[in-house]
Amino acid sequence: MLSIRIVRPRRFLLASAALTSFVAADMPAALAQQVRDTLPPVEVSPAEARKQTRPAGREAQRARRASSRRSAGTAAAPKPAVPGPSVHTQATTPLNSNAVATSASRLGLTVRETPATVEVISAETMREQGYRTVSEVAQGAVGVTSGDNPGEPAAFSMRGFTNSQINTLYNGIKIGPQNMTSRITDTANLEAVEFLKGPASLMSGEGAAGGAINFVTKAPHTGPIRNEADFSWDSLNSFRAHYGSGGSTNVQGLDYRFDVSRSSLNGFADDTNTKTLDVSGQLNYRISDSLKIWGAIEYREDRSKAYWGAPLVPVAFSGSHATSGIVSGNYVSNYNGTNLGAVTIDDRTFNTNYNVLDNRNVAQEVWLRGGFELKLAPDLTLKSQAYGYGAERTWFNNEVEAFNSGTNLVDRERFYVAHSQRLVGNITDLIWDANIAGLDNRLVTTLSSSYLDFVRPGAANFPGDSVSLVNPNRGFYGLLTTQQQTARIDNEALSFEDRLKLTRSFALVGGLRVEHIGLDRNSTDKNGLEKAGFPYSKDWAPVTGRIGYTWEAVPGLTFYSQYATGADVAANNIFLLLPTQPLDLTTARTYETGVKHLFWDNRAEWSFSAYDILRKNVYAAAGGMLLNIAGRQESKGVELAASVRPIEPLRLWGSIAYVDARYVDYNFVGGSFSGNTPPNVPRIVANAGASWRFFTPWPVELGITGRHVGDRYNTDANVVTMKAYTVADVYAFVDIPKTVFNAVEQARLTFRVRNITDKRYAIWGDPFYPDQILLGAPRTYELSAAFKW
Repeated sequence: MLSIRIVRPRRFLLASAALTSFVAADMPAALAQQVRDTLPPVEVSPAEARKQTRPAGREAQRARRASSRRSAGTAAAPKPAVPGPSVHTQATTPLNSNAVATSASRLGLTVRETPATVEVISAETMREQGYRTVSEVAQGAVGVTSGDNPGEPAAFSMRGFTNSQINTLYNGIKIGPQNMTSRITDTANLEAVEFLKGPASLMSGEGAAGGAINFVTKAPHTGPIRNEADFSWDSLNSFRAHYGSGGSTNVQGLDYRFDVSRSSLNGFADDTNTKTLDVSGQLNYRISDSLKIWGAIEYREDRSKAYWGAPLVPVAFSGSHATSGIVSGNYVSNYNGTNLGAVTIDDRTFNTNYNVLDNRNVAQEVWLRGGFELKLAPDLTLKSQAYGYGAERTWFNNEVEAFNSGTNLVDRERFYVAHSQRLVGNITDLIWDANIAGLDNRLVTTLSSSYLDFVRPGAANFPGDSVSLVNPNRGFYGLLTTQQQTARIDNEALSFEDRLKLTRSFALVGGLRVEHIGLDRNSTDKNGLEKAGFPYSKDWAPVTGRIGYTWEAVPGLTFYSQYATGADVAANNIFLLLPTQPLDLTTARTYETGVKHLFWDNRAEWSFSAYDILRKNVYAAAGGMLLNIAGRQESKGVELAASVRPIEPLRLWGSIAYVDARYVDYNFVGGSFSGNTPPNVPRIVANAGASWRFFTPWPVELGITGRHVGDRYNTDANVVTMKAYTVADVYAFVDIPKTVFNAVEQARLTFRVRNITDKRYAIWGDPFYPDQILLGAPRTYELSAAFKW
């Protein structure tokens, strides 16, 4: 049974590789060991740089006509465009709803044409708002929160769901559970970040109960070569640098894109930082009007000295050093069992690092991707991409920081784990544009397959000690003994997505996905002997889908509704389950309705959505690397976003999201968490901003952004509250005329103050480590410069 499961997907992948002429039949292990991240599922259409050059000839005329129709909000566009890397470069609207999010639909629909809540944050927005990492991007999205807890970097919360209940995609490709595979990622090499809300297994497969977040790498465009360079430095002595170049080469039909970025982001806690390196490149080659091929490679690494949070401390112990407004509640230590009573964060620990001196948190990743787009007939297009990914990750830290009220010391415990991951796969689309009884119809049939090999050496012993709360002796890791776990997962899926325009303004959009997931696990002890119950195998065959409509009642005003389903493997981390624990399939469904409105000559836009999500058979973190079966999880809420430019110098934008998320039938021996809120889920998240541009010879823009996040809990028990907080950033930039630097067409200098009020707040809590809380960064100052030529 085991050999059959492994061989079958490899045969499929071998055929895919022959089809794409890109991935070798048997990728060498040495190459697979370094494989890395990004790009959309399959496309190769040349990407225009945002507000840059235009394509030539009849294709350019068609693109401009289609773009102008979409910008005007009319229903005149006869067919959606075949999605490609250029999807994020169309004429923008205040909420960027002209963008085509490939993670939300394979039909080439814009955000306004998709019957779901979709948000696309472009590279230009990331630059203007100073988003340095994908976690900061998420904090600027509607109703999304994030935290970089080192055990699960780049963790997200959206619509009442967190971590692996949200699929993290790299150019539309899932590499594994978010809580095991995601890393702190710099935004410099990204063209956009897409947020698809609600169950979305139709698009990204198993795991998308709360939605999907897709990171899209910068891709080539057709036209003159454009270069860009960016530099920044802040008051924590952090720096970032990026260089990018792309355009058409001297070879007819060959376009390229290359980016390299380097950053060193210092933390506010002592001896903490994250260093990243990202190198990405892609070639697009238009062989003929009907055939395009492409290839991409990317290498990324990050190296951190990690901050694991500040310990919860009894108010009675902290005395005058106790803080208010960060946490509240009464707590019994999950680690040592002592009763802390009312807890606080001691102000003497704001900058304290309890990690060992020889700690490290390292990852190296490599991606290889390539494919083609072939027009078989005027209304029939075949697209395919093959990909290979490899990653090596290591955690070597003291991870537990638990105050002991019996000794008044901080109990610590070490943990080590490493990943060696290999992934190969293929995604093939057949796009058919047809006319059914006089009605425009587009059907996309997708066949995908992947094979994942995951080796996880981990600690077999857990050294520990106790240190003082203030000025702790950090020491070193000590003796390490390891054991090993492995997992092999194969996945094959067949999906269909269709859009039928019943009238010029009313369309039905739906799809169905049939998927097979096979899992083989093994676990050995420190002597290499298999543990009881191992190895074992499990299979699932979820069927998920979406059905909805869009109705453009008047030009620019679109109503929509949808019913969608999702499925995921119940456990947040498949390696934490004992073989005797049930590993079942979790199902999710959502009802959603809303409206999207673009008006006032494209100067104003707003959107509203209401949803009801139910997820059944849920596993939840119980602390101490344990999992509980939580029964059901319900989530209901509304989201509102708007942006307007009432006069040319002034821009206003804002959003508010409300969610009521709770567990149902969450009972266990000794108690019940039914009615409790999942960890890291605020009831209210609001963002707002304003900017004013002075049209002087050297144009200057001043801006302010604010963010409010409501109360949250750090565990399912809901006994410790991470208090609501409001923070604000201000910025000013000046655009320097071309005449100053001569060869540089655009130059911008920016000064930014983050967290201008120096607010101290809790940004995230790791439910596996409930004795400690991650704090948000204090006030920092930043200078940056950007050049384009």
